[in-house]
Amino acid sequence: MPLPRDDRTADALRGALRHVYWIGGGSGGGKSAVARALSDRHGWRLYATDDVMGDHARRLSPDEAPRLHAFLAMSMDERWVDRSPEAMLETFHWFHGEGFGLIVEDLLRLPRETPVVAEGFRLLPRLVAPLLAEPRQAVWLLPAPGFRRAALLHREAPGEGFTGRTGDPERAFANLLERDRMFTERVSAEAGSLGLRTIDPGTGSAWGPGAVDGLVARVGEAFGVPSGNGS
Repeated sequence: MPLPRDDRTADALRGALRHVYWIGGGSGGGKSAVARALSDRHGWRLYATDDVMGDHARRLSPDEAPRLHAFLAMSMDERWVDRSPEAMLETFHWFHGEGFGLIVEDLLRLPRETPVVAEGFRLLPRLVAPLLAEPRQAVWLLPAPGFRRAALLHREAPGEGFTGRTGDPERAFANLLERDRMFTERVSAEAGSLGLRTIDPGTGSAWGPGAVDGLVARVGEAFGVPSGNGS
């Protein structure tokens, strides 16, 4: 759903989403953990874009989302083993904003009395920027490759998850890491060109003692909210 050309309508849309905080970025950067912690700490509503991907995919026609439907027609090996990471990046539907309008529609349906924290890699800087009443409403978490690898391995052992359903899980995992590295670099450049805030979640091993709490504090500071309880 592109931003309407009528400035008054655009202003109204930004006003309607003034209560939304946005956390985007590459995989393994802590988006979900930070959003959940902020939601619990401040009594905000949590909107996880990963949770609605299936519903959104079912609602998008081939004309609305050609990359999505091409992806759905592929086998697991065609998706993750047989193609280069560059091809994966350039054809992955969510990386190109397909279905983003459905995210906006979901958020507009939520009550405005309670702040909302929306999180997910689908929140691309160029798509979120026109919806911001203030730049501080959004932040992107951009993990370095080593941090991302450690984070993904922390979630599941090699050969598990969707890469385990391919004919070559090791190659699929390596392709995934490289694709996501390039995606993170692209998001970093895009956010920088728009003057939007990015945060490197850390270096070395992912999610050591206190790492999540520290990142939550940094994101809360970027949003301009207190680090303690209450909103």
